[in-house]
Amino acid sequence: MRTLLLAVVLLCGAAAHAQQPLAPGVVVVPGGFEADRQPDGNSLLLEGSEGWLLIDSGRHRAHAQAALAAAGGPVRAVLNTHWHLDHLGGNAWLRSQLPGLEAWGSPAITRALAPDGWLDRYRRQLVEALPSAPAAQGAVMRIDLELLDQADALRPEHEIRRASAVTIAGRSLRVGVETAVSGGDLWVLDTASGTLATGDLVTLPVPFLDTACPPAWREALERLSAQPFRRLVPGHGPVMSRADFERWRGGFDALLDCAGQGLHPAACAAVWRSRVDRWLDDAGRARVNGMLGYYFKTLLQAPPEQRERFCLRSR
Repeated sequence: MRTLLLAVVLLCGAAAHAQQPLAPGVVVVPGGFEADRQPDGNSLLLEGSEGWLLIDSGRHRAHAQAALAAAGGPVRAVLNTHWHLDHLGGNAWLRSQLPGLEAWGSPAITRALAPDGWLDRYRRQLVEALPSAPAAQGAVMRIDLELLDQADALRPEHEIRRASAVTIAGRSLRVGVETAVSGGDLWVLDTASGTLATGDLVTLPVPFLDTACPPAWREALERLSAQPFRRLVPGHGPVMSRADFERWRGGFDALLDCAGQGLHPAACAAVWRSRVDRWLDDAGRARVNGMLGYYFKTLLQAPPEQRERFCLRSR
């Protein structure tokens, strides 16, 4: 889970773009890092014989509304790749509009919402901080608090616990389960179109390392590389080709290697930017040093026990 400071101060910038049809029955609804608000992750719509499946629902109502409009037909199910609210929060509004909507996700979502889980602790943090927050920051915080007050609408009825072939809304999918980023990260391969949705296993402007086990993340990226995809929809950032993904993956490896050598965070940030600059706008470039500086301090170059604290779940 992103800390309050990081979420409110650093994750802001460019607005979302319009929907992008990728193939017949395949539409991406890009997320965004709009100024003065929390982000929305990318969403992917897949049309099956029984209606549409939405992969990730964003955080804000406007994003969920855009996804619903982009479908142009009945949305039967939502699959959430992980429990971060910028991929999960839209479930609450969608369920208020679509009685009978089915939700799929990993058990990590239920754990995060459970008493003393990540999202439960975040909710308590919001309640404590809200009375003294500046007005603009308070407005942002209230959005997340309102979502967490609807926890039942965020939980999946169908839990995917292991890699498997599934059919949702009449669309055949291959779903993988990783633990590298949030303790329960789903990737979804649409076999018909060769489209791979990765959630936050692939992100820009930097890898989101808040709850990550970096060595396990490397291994997860190897498994993604082995999948027969033609295009990749990351959790944040533009749609990628296979070559694009391998370039991003090379940057991820170089970033971890640089950190492991004890080099200065600014030098490692420069290594990362050299691999991914083609995908960054000015706002993204401006955020890289601050975000990676935070991750170097809290994880990548922290003491061993702090650096490995999210790796126990991966064993």
